[in-house]
Amino acid sequence: MRKDKILWADDEIDLLKPHILFLEEKGYEIESVISGLDAIESCNRQNFDIIFLDENMPGLSGLETLIKIKQINPDVPVVMVTKSEEESIMNQAIGNKIADYLIKPVNPNQLFLSIKKNLHKSDIITETTTINYQQEFNKIGIQINEASSANDWINIYKKLVYWELTLEEGEVEMQDLFRMQKREANTIFGKFIKKNYLYWIKNTDNRPVMSPDLFKKNVFSLLDSGEKLFFILIDNFRFDQWLTVKSLLGDYFIFDESLYYSILPTATQYSRNAIFSGLMPNKIEEIFPELWIDEESEEGKNINEEPLIKTQIERFRKKYTFTYNKIYDSLYGEKLLNTLSDIIKNQLNVIVINFVDMLSHARTENKMIRELAQSEAAYRSLTRSWFQHSTTLELFKQIATKGHKIILTTDHGTIRVDSPVKIIGDRNTNTNLRYKVGKNMDYNYKEVFEIREPKKAGLPSPNISSRYIFALNESFFAYPNNYNYYVSYYKNTFQHGGISMEEMLIPLITLQPK
Repeated sequence: MRKDKILWADDEIDLLKPHILFLEEKGYEIESVISGLDAIESCNRQNFDIIFLDENMPGLSGLETLIKIKQINPDVPVVMVTKSEEESIMNQAIGNKIADYLIKPVNPNQLFLSIKKNLHKSDIITETTTINYQQEFNKIGIQINEASSANDWINIYKKLVYWELTLEEGEVEMQDLFRMQKREANTIFGKFIKKNYLYWIKNTDNRPVMSPDLFKKNVFSLLDSGEKLFFILIDNFRFDQWLTVKSLLGDYFIFDESLYYSILPTATQYSRNAIFSGLMPNKIEEIFPELWIDEESEEGKNINEEPLIKTQIERFRKKYTFTYNKIYDSLYGEKLLNTLSDIIKNQLNVIVINFVDMLSHARTENKMIRELAQSEAAYRSLTRSWFQHSTTLELFKQIATKGHKIILTTDHGTIRVDSPVKIIGDRNTNTNLRYKVGKNMDYNYKEVFEIREPKKAGLPSPNISSRYIFALNESFFAYPNNYNYYVSYYKNTFQHGGISMEEMLIPLITLQPK
């Protein structure tokens, strides 16, 4: 087995012989030199896994040596081991990307710890993460089987997302076990929703926060207290994606994180319109028929969001001034940034950002995007890259500098599907892969959540005999015609509209400027 190679440059290297012997006994191969020039020559000759570098050496200083070493090998971790406690030297060392800074006299264990941190961190994290998840696996399983409330499922989903990101970061070879547990959780979550959903719709005072409740419970209370507020909705934005971009905002905001339940179908036409109107979809159709776009219409399903917001504000007899903006791309984002100083005069500013939804659809339809977002991890990575490099991050920064609070949320999430469920429907049946609405559909009722009376679920009924069905867990609907082609095309794509934790348990984040 290859030994890790360490280069140690110090003009008093002879005095450090006991430390070198200690590290050699730990299995490391040490090359020692007494000057910066010697260190550079050694780096030109061979590669080292880590370098210890004294700052105060004759000839080239440690900092000068550090710069030249980084030109030779930018990735090698360099640890400053020096008597100097001057802040300016520390700053320069940090600015030149040192891996660690140790003040002499050092003991051998300090050196050993620094080596472990810089060379073996990944292995240690992987091993520790494996052990910790193995210990948590049974506890999470018990929580899943004993979950009986909406809040229980929120806590379970938070824990599963935490472990999904932790296992991914630690590159732990337990992904199959985790996926099995998450699939089991979604199966039981589906049963929980089937049991409770219609009760929630009927008993609005005894349900978790759902789409029509957001403004009444979370927005109006802040505005009534005199706050000026930005309500930013990123379409199709899951909780794991929020956690992926969260660190980009940590310097500007303090976070209050929660989750809420999307209504069914977990699709923009229904869930987002319910948010902005404060009404279930059947009530929108009934009270504001001119603002409801039905399934069969070729019009955009969210072209009436601004008037729906207005109806809700008026219905609650509020006098807020508000603006509404939708960002489709960076050009729209730049236009909004240019007018930000004007719109912040309003009490409420609603912004809808469409990129993540566009990404999920593009992944289905575009081969290149499908390659870029092959896995959940890659999908999250693309989301973070977009958030960091688009106008979105700058928008959040500018709002923070103005001192305004943000409620960040979404209308629904999305799930990666892989299990086809056969369905037969007539030509008037809608095309969504995770829910269907129609009057002549044939399917196995055990494989779906079936709603025969749409009104009881707060849903419009296109025809007198219309019913809705919803896909569960990771399944998607496929027609018998061209079945194999259809399944291979849509398998492992990100879809929404049905019942899963990813689609229904979605982020509701309050961002308070620092």
